[in-house]
Amino acid sequence: MLKSGKKQPIVIITIGMAGSGKTTFVQRINAHLHQRNSPPYIVNLDPAVAHVPFDANIDIRDTVNYEEVMKQYNLGPNGGILTSLNLFTTKFDQVLNLIEKRAETVDYVILDTPGQIEIFTWSASGAIITDAIASSLPTVVAYIIDTPRSVAPATFMSNMLYACSILYKTRLPFVLVFNKTDVTPHDFAVGWMKDFEAFQAALAERGSQVDGPNGNGEPTYMDSLMTSMSLVLDEFYKHLTAVGVSSVTGEGVADFFKAVDEAGIEYENEYRPENERLMKQREDILRDHQEESVSRLMKDLKVREPWKGPGRDPREDSWVEAEAEGEEEDSGEDIDKSECFTYVRGYGF
Repeated sequence: MLKSGKKQPIVIITIGMAGSGKTTFVQRINAHLHQRNSPPYIVNLDPAVAHVPFDANIDIRDTVNYEEVMKQYNLGPNGGILTSLNLFTTKFDQVLNLIEKRAETVDYVILDTPGQIEIFTWSASGAIITDAIASSLPTVVAYIIDTPRSVAPATFMSNMLYACSILYKTRLPFVLVFNKTDVTPHDFAVGWMKDFEAFQAALAERGSQVDGPNGNGEPTYMDSLMTSMSLVLDEFYKHLTAVGVSSVTGEGVADFFKAVDEAGIEYENEYRPENERLMKQREDILRDHQEESVSRLMKDLKVREPWKGPGRDPREDSWVEAEAEGEEEDSGEDIDKSECFTYVRGYGF
């Protein structure tokens, strides 16, 4: 909770394939929130977009010149986008500070991302962005799907595999958004997710159309692969929330925000405690490693730890053993043993 007692804003990270309609979707939910008199805080992370149909509070294009990055590093379009985002994330702590300053005045923070989905599957910049935001604010991933293109079982399965990869990469609450429902309703996709046999029937029908009347009717390698994948993803589907949205008409936007609010509660109840547990685990491992390094250092210096023995006063023991051959006799100067003890305790003992 914030100091004023106001609930923390929910961060919505929009991710999806190129052409799935992420930017138009962000425009629609931005307009919806303005109608509710609750304007969001928007961050544009696409360095190559020519025009955004909304006013971004933070725009990567104000910081990184995408075309100059391509020239300087001799990159193509995709490499230029990835490198631009990598450069931007080196200063993402400043972006996070700006977001946190506005946290008390907004209900939602929206991130619009590039269509290069590999940013969030294997690139370091995607992990930095999601980890940094999720460590301080409730965060939800909205995976945008192009519904008309997903009527083909193979395309649908490809989208689901990407969604599964991003979910397990980010470990954040996940909402599937079937976009462009004004063109194609998303009922078929929800049916495939809930009923394994329905997807198998669609797969078989698609195969018969491809084979034609002269086909032998036997399943192809791709059919067998997609059948196996659908079995694997059956458990994955059970923990997903799917909504249909039309970014043109605004239909389904209210259902989307209802799903986001529920995901925010899920974040507080499940994901935040797990993140805190993982952070504590990493800190414990780091502390153990530091203590082990200090212990090895003390052993190499022949510094003993007599205070660990029962009934022994550390100030009454010899602390330094000199073994150098040809070393001169003790000069007679007294060693301040209390300072040695303080020195050792400074390393965490």
